[in-house]
Amino acid sequence: MAPYTKKQLGVLLTFLIFYALLVFIAYTFLPPEQLRAPMQTAPATVTTTPRWRTGLVQGGMVFIMFAPLGLAGYWFARQLGFPPIYRESAGWRRWFLWPMLLGLGVGVLLIVIDRLFVAWGAPMIPHPPFPFSLIASVSAAIGEEIIFRSFLMGLCAFLLNLLLKRRQATQAALWGGNIIAALLFGAGHLPAALMFLGVSSPLEIPPLILAEVFLIGGLVSLVAGERYIRDGLVAAIGVHFWTDIVWHVIYPLIGG
Repeated sequence: MAPYTKKQLGVLLTFLIFYALLVFIAYTFLPPEQLRAPMQTAPATVTTTPRWRTGLVQGGMVFIMFAPLGLAGYWFARQLGFPPIYRESAGWRRWFLWPMLLGLGVGVLLIVIDRLFVAWGAPMIPHPPFPFSLIASVSAAIGEEIIFRSFLMGLCAFLLNLLLKRRQATQAALWGGNIIAALLFGAGHLPAALMFLGVSSPLEIPPLILAEVFLIGGLVSLVAGERYIRDGLVAAIGVHFWTDIVWHVIYPLIGG
């Protein structure tokens, strides 16, 4: 079992505070019509309630929603014996450089995939408007990695490890959890596809778009999951963040 350290939980708390601050800034200062996923659509009260108050409420929701998931993921990682937040013995290359290089590479690959699907007749996937795309990239990297990597991947790997424990199959359980989390990550982006297409059921989504959503989401998820197994949540957040910077910020600005 990985050792318990207050420093690990302190880093998790720092990410949650930063995430809550970004949500507060978004709801307080950005145009309400820009407040879409991953922040979710601005509630109707945003036009009648002082915006700073809405920002405080939404920022507080970050702790209510994500702190329990992060703590649960921390526990799963300790039980499975890999670094929950970051690998304490690793240098900056493991938690910053490699996630950045992998994220930039995945972001470029997503652009190539999108161009191929557009050439095959799929519509271009919409992106958040700038500068909200910057906030969305950071918030998605933190929030979605806590949900899909720390909690869901950890939960699935923990349950699989219980089934396979007699065979000493922890690595198999971790990669099984990574694959399941990747599928769930792709499915988690289906509501955005429904809104984009103006349809009410996933069955109405054209197969080409469905394939692109799962391919793009699955690719990001698997690479982030691999870093999570090796070096913890910080590395997974780094992969997701740099991928989104290329995919959601740079690509639209250069004409994507």
